[in-house]
Amino acid sequence: MFIVVLVTVPGKKVAKRIAEELLLQRTAACINILKDVDSLFWWQGRIDKAKEHLLVIKTRKSLFSKLKKIVERLHPYQVVEIIALPLADINKKYRDWLKKETS
Repeated sequence: MFIVVLVTVPGKKVAKRIAEELLLQRTAACINILKDVDSLFWWQGRIDKAKEHLLVIKTRKSLFSKLKKIVERLHPYQVVEIIALPLADINKKYRDWLKKETS
């Protein structure tokens, strides 16, 4: 089974560092970095906001635990957003590629 993992980060430098490490460790096949994400959230009893980048990570469900540890180690936030969503359907060639590129 394959998943998409969403992770928000404070900027491009952190995004690239996490993405490169996940790829080097073969815990992801592909990572999209989306910039200028406007995030609004509750923090310390009030509504806060931040400009962030969003990582969209494609991987295997079996690698989620390893991926999560890498992200938590490299991420500067006290509370890290790491959300995994199952991929209900994937075209065969992309699925085969995902399988090949993740260990």
